Amino acid sequence: MKPALAFCLRSGLGHIVLSGVLLALYAQGPGLWGLGVVALLPWLIHLNQTHSLRGALLQGWLFSVLLCAACLSWFGVAIGHYTQWGSAGGLLALLLAAPLLQPQVLVFALVRHSVRQRHGAALGAWAGAAAWVGTEWAWPKLLGDTLGHGLAPALLLRQAADLGGAAGLTLMLLLSNEALAAAWAQRKAGVAQWLKPLGWAALGPAVLSAYGAVVLMTWAPPPGPPLRLALVQTNITDYEALREQHGSYAVVRQVLETHFAMSYDAVERQGAQAVVWTETAYPTTLGQAKSEVGAELDQEILATIQAAGVPFVLGTYERDEQGEFNAAAFVNPDTGLLGFYRKTRLFFLTETVPAWADGPLLQRWLPWAGRWQPGSGARVFPLRLKDGREVPVLPMICLDDVDTGLAVQGARQGAQALLTLSNDSWFKHAPQGAKLHQAVALFRSIETRLPQFRVTPSGYSAVFDPLGRVVASAGLGERALVVAEVPVGPAPPTLMLAWGDWVGGVCWAFLGLLGLKTWRRWVWPAASAQPPAVSWPAPAMATPPLAVRGLQVLVGATALALALAWLLLPTWRPQASLQLKLFAALVVLPQLCAWGWAWAARRSLRAASSALPPAAKPTLFWAHPACKFGLLPLALAGVAFRLHQHIVFGGTWGEWQSLGAEAYLRGFALWWAMWLMGVVLCAAVLRAGLEGVIALLRQVQPDTAARLRPLLERLGLLLLYAGLPLWLWFRT
Repeated sequence: MKPALAFCLRSGLGHIVLSGVLLALYAQGPGLWGLGVVALLPWLIHLNQTHSLRGALLQGWLFSVLLCAACLSWFGVAIGHYTQWGSAGGLLALLLAAPLLQPQVLVFALVRHSVRQRHGAALGAWAGAAAWVGTEWAWPKLLGDTLGHGLAPALLLRQAADLGGAAGLTLMLLLSNEALAAAWAQRKAGVAQWLKPLGWAALGPAVLSAYGAVVLMTWAPPPGPPLRLALVQTNITDYEALREQHGSYAVVRQVLETHFAMSYDAVERQGAQAVVWTETAYPTTLGQAKSEVGAELDQEILATIQAAGVPFVLGTYERDEQGEFNAAAFVNPDTGLLGFYRKTRLFFLTETVPAWADGPLLQRWLPWAGRWQPGSGARVFPLRLKDGREVPVLPMICLDDVDTGLAVQGARQGAQALLTLSNDSWFKHAPQGAKLHQAVALFRSIETRLPQFRVTPSGYSAVFDPLGRVVASAGLGERALVVAEVPVGPAPPTLMLAWGDWVGGVCWAFLGLLGLKTWRRWVWPAASAQPPAVSWPAPAMATPPLAVRGLQVLVGATALALALAWLLLPTWRPQASLQLKLFAALVVLPQLCAWGWAWAARRSLRAASSALPPAAKPTLFWAHPACKFGLLPLALAGVAFRLHQHIVFGGTWGEWQSLGAEAYLRGFALWWAMWLMGVVLCAAVLRAGLEGVIALLRQVQPDTAARLRPLLERLGLLLLYAGLPLWLWFRT
């Protein structure tokens, strides 16, 4: 007994098990989501005592196994049921695959240990958190799970998902746990030493909760009539077993008659404007019959929808020369089949099999594995209602709803609601899996601020509003008709819609720059000599006059206010003329005055004293204001203006040929001015964020803040020079 106990203490197994227990409770949902802030603390405490890279790797592997056991044991049960290996066999397969299912844990442990050894605990915590989130962003995780999904029951905290998605919430949880670990390390150094990291641990949840409270207080549903949809949850599952008992035709007949009866009730008695069936509710190809019986069933479905007089969306299959697709069919009562959405994200080894793994052995082990083809991405369809309205909706099928990018693409294409067709019947032996899938889907509504109608054959079917609140739902393992109405309209502006799933990419950029610094592949200037990377540059001088500093404050505050107005007020964006006038009067003119005043002051000081050092110059070409605020907006304006010419006038020189050189040049000047304003406003936002991070770090570790400033300056340059062209590319 004593040797076993000693091994547990040396290996940190006790700490890992305690963290596993806390994570298992955290994953249970309502009432326990607060444990996410402390769940990693025991493991981090022991990880801080690890002195070798090999030890950190061992800790990461052990914790990945415990994380799977604590939060994904239901998946092991589902694997065992699907493969017929039994629950024990499925759980064993899950634990063996833990490093592949949770690779972010190993990367976190390795990066965190390495950076702590070279740069200290504070930068190690940030680097570890960035490695965790960045790995989840880059690695195709089978279930799309992340720690932030556990905050789905937290009404206030989850609202911050429209800023950085579930990944942003994961980053907050990691940093809060790290701050608590820092407080534990300082517990014997005095109250002041451990109270400060405790304050940082509470800061993230407090700020995001305050943001959520503001969102709830200011939220207003879109004007106009609501959309009333019916979700048909038949509780008919395991088609294969039913086929073996009753035959294929009898099963299809039972499925269709049940759907017909429930859909009739939804339309005639509950006033549904459209009806949604589950994924693969019609378990064969629609409109491409494989037999005469199939053609008769197709006609029966179309005739039933025509009689109902409302549009239907139903899960089925589609095929072409490339193969067969898991699809959602849009059928109108008057025109018939409108089109298909093809499922984009197929489940590994159940819906798709890579060529390198396909063969007789796999077919013998997994005879049910499908070989469908993936779709081409988000596609918006119109729901043509009986009252004449057309509501654009984005369909998603099952695993599609774990992909943040699909929902964001659909919202950008004009979707006003999300329709999610899923088949969670394989969770009937593991209800926690169905709950997690619903929680993950809920975040797509918050990130896009669009309502969502989510239907499954056996639960949990639900309707979410744009705040992630459940409007109506059905339980697991019951036959139910979920009918609800929610207001619909264009997606309001959110940071997620503007930048996409950006948090993981920024984390990798941070790690890349940190790696360049660590291995000395970049010449890093001293922190005190580094010029501003993203702000409108201030003239270098020993002590700027008070008037110059006042003008610079006015410039920065005005630029930040204009940027926030553009982000938060949709009615402000079309007013280009007013924006340019304010920008010229309150940003450009004061900055020119500040430059002139500073130049005059420096000249007089030089005349009075030859000891005055020369003005500091930017060490990087990319940091020079002529490049940032001259060449960058000029290049972006050239691309956008050329695209505008092709769209409006049919060619690069179309306006010149149609209206003359003066109109062409005046138009280009306007585009350049708008892009100049856009670059400056983006720079103001980045500068505010950079200075905020530095100010926070300065309160904790001033030396770390000084060392980190050059890295953040470079990251700001990278975001400015890469982010704006990427945004333009996505928009076009």
